[in-house]
Amino acid sequence: MKLFVIAAVLAVAAAAPSSYKPEYKSPAYAAPSYSAPAYAKDNKYAGITVTSQSDERNLDGSSQWSYAQSDYMTREESQVQKKMQGVAYDSYGKATYEDVMGNTNKGSSYWVSPEGEKFTLTWVADEQGFKPKGDHLPVAPVHVYELPVAPVHEYELPVAPALPYKRTGLGYSGTSYY
Repeated sequence: MKLFVIAAVLAVAAAAPSSYKPEYKSPAYAAPSYSAPAYAKDNKYAGITVTSQSDERNLDGSSQWSYAQSDYMTREESQVQKKMQGVAYDSYGKATYEDVMGNTNKGSSYWVSPEGEKFTLTWVADEQGFKPKGDHLPVAPVHVYELPVAPVHEYELPVAPALPYKRTGLGYSGTSYY
């Protein structure tokens, strides 16, 4: 009982507000002897604002988002989760092929270059890789000529002629050395 009374008195004493107020004086620093560098603000894009924006995230792992700016630049992208054939590694490093969940993305982007040229880029990224499409992207040349083919020779290989078989050697000459 005495222990309980002592603990209660200590709890009340610890909870009581203290009248001690420390006075904190911030240290006085001397003013710098150099002038801070002046950075030129880039006003090149000051007039561009975002005119629309959306972002949707779904419980099934799919999502889609888009935005548009006052300079006519737009971008939209969507993502869907699906089962794909993937490689999984066990604790020993052995690879096994099994179904894994992966993302497939598709989207598009539109912008106007400083020279006034309009660009549109669309893409798909799935289990077959990233596949962009756009008129401004380089295209591999198409061969309009037939590629040379190595000549095929139709001939028979020479075969050694068959000789008559004759037994010769020790014991076959009719005389014996034993």
